[in-house]
Amino acid sequence: MSKNKRGKALWRMPSRGRGTCLICGSTRIKLLYIGKGLSGEKVNVCKKCEGKQVTNSN
Repeated sequence: MSKNKRGKALWRMPSRGRGTCLICGSTRIKLLYIGKGLSGEKVNVCKKCEGKQVTNSN
């Protein structure tokens, strides 16, 4: 059977949960994971960068 509710939460998020990743710079990618900002705050990042910390170079 098909899944009726798959991805339904994305429709309630701004820009459908997509944007530019602060760590790798990928554009129009889903930002559903948590990364660490420079001062320890939580920022939304892509799946590749999950658990990484934002650096000064990017």
